[in-house]
Amino acid sequence: MEVLANDIDLNLNVAALPHYIAVEGPIGVGKTALAKRLAATFNYDTLLEQAEENPFLERFYNDLPGAALPTQLYFLFQRVRQMQELRQDDMFKPVKIADFLIDKDPLFAQVTLDDDELRLYQNVYDQLAIDRPTPDLVIYLQAPSDVLLERVSQRGVAMERNIDKNYLNALNEAYQQFFHYYEDAPLLIVNAAEINPVHNDQDFRNLVQYLLTIKTGRHYYNPQPHM
Repeated sequence: MEVLANDIDLNLNVAALPHYIAVEGPIGVGKTALAKRLAATFNYDTLLEQAEENPFLERFYNDLPGAALPTQLYFLFQRVRQMQELRQDDMFKPVKIADFLIDKDPLFAQVTLDDDELRLYQNVYDQLAIDRPTPDLVIYLQAPSDVLLERVSQRGVAMERNIDKNYLNALNEAYQQFFHYYEDAPLLIVNAAEINPVHNDQDFRNLVQYLLTIKTGRHYYNPQPHM
């Protein structure tokens, strides 16, 4: 059986599609936009971070030390709830694309919290019964901090204006460390610095064709950009 992608002329074998995909990467790398385009192409439901619901997030960007803990705990509880909903829907809607991987939640805590806050966060995290399904594929988008900073600036979200390169450097390093050891699901590491799979059809087509070949293991995708 084949389906025709919603936004580009791309025939896909339904049997070859991963049923649950998680797209990950630091702020500004384009994970949510890619997750949405993949979902439109595969006719999948999305499971997206709801950052706009977090009442502490703007305070976090304006005063990182003062608001880091409540911001992090809010996101943790939100993601746990989403995982529970995903489990409940699994029997009826088994195909999803998410723009987060809950396993990486402590990564942000390690970057933003002081030692006492981190111990408190870790105690809360360890006490939660997180029944998380394992993705069939994780896509990790990478880009240098300079690129991330430029993209964050270009999208012009007011509360993100105080994000600086030092924070992005720390975040990038934490992501690299996390995925260096990640082995729970097939992993595709994408150099997203030079390509635009959201707005460039050829970049998107090439990425989709590559990810459909992945069944196990770790893979690196370092393509040339298309104009």
